[in-house]
Amino acid sequence: MMYRKLGVHMASLGSAAHELTAGRRLMPSLVHRSSEVSAHTRGHALGAPRLYEIMAEVAFFGRRRAAFQALIAAVGVRRGQRVLDVGCGTGYFARLLAEPVGSTGRVVGIDPSQEMIRYATRTAGAARNCQFQVGTTEALAFPAEHFDVVVSRLVMHHLPDDLRVPALREMQRVLRPGGKLLIAEARAPSHGLVLCALSRIHGFDRMARMVPHLEPLALQAGFDEVRAGEVPPWLRYIVALK
Repeated sequence: MMYRKLGVHMASLGSAAHELTAGRRLMPSLVHRSSEVSAHTRGHALGAPRLYEIMAEVAFFGRRRAAFQALIAAVGVRRGQRVLDVGCGTGYFARLLAEPVGSTGRVVGIDPSQEMIRYATRTAGAARNCQFQVGTTEALAFPAEHFDVVVSRLVMHHLPDDLRVPALREMQRVLRPGGKLLIAEARAPSHGLVLCALSRIHGFDRMARMVPHLEPLALQAGFDEVRAGEVPPWLRYIVALK
């Protein structure tokens, strides 16, 4: 019986290895499955929030919090500000953003996946300055000039090419004059055999190729003073002003 079980496990590992060598990505194959979507979108919505959280921690070597805090520092979120997280997923980034805005500020996270929003709301608990609702990138359900900061992390590659600039224009619409935009996307390392291999396994190389340039998108959407930066090993970002 023990040998039979071992044989089954070995066969499963062999099959997984075959998929990886055939170019399949581990992260997308586990997470990018059919999701319970309540808002109509032409973008790609994710499901399996618990599994997503586990895979994200593994992908960032347990340093996801530090990486995302570097993004928060880059855009300069301050106490009392209103912040919108577009494509918030599990709400992890939104919960981090709620810390610097404090009790006088507010963070709102939107995502087209009802499954993700339920998880984000449950995980946020009794936090009064962090709220979540179903919504889409291309049609933000907020009045003009409502937020001080709009952020969107690892979302652009889920949108069709022709929807990216319109989505950024929607983000600009809900920003107050002088407000800031942060867009973070995947970064594929250019050297290091181990990092390059992990980039392929987790799908970061594929994501990076899908949206190779962020600055032109922001400029086309009407943003000014666009500056770029990186949070190695997996993230690159732009910060822009309205």
